[in-house]
Amino acid sequence: MTFTALINVMPLKELLDPQGKAVMGGLKNLGLGQVQDVRIGKHITLQIEAASQEEARQIAENACQKLLANQVMESFDVQIQ
Repeated sequence: MTFTALINVMPLKELLDPQGKAVMGGLKNLGLGQVQDVRIGKHITLQIEAASQEEARQIAENACQKLLANQVMESFDVQIQ
């Protein structure tokens, strides 16, 4: 079966997010001061051939651990459809 893995990779909350800060400044300059915080991350979609949803999750998590996310600086979340 083919599964779709939806992966969100975000900087750890403890770390600075320079891209988020730059966007936050731009939003304030545009008069959108209601926005309280901005964090910029990555959204990745994988098509995975696997026997089960759990196997697809394991493959996606393995991909995140080995390549897609820097676990020292980022966290990731995997959803399988």
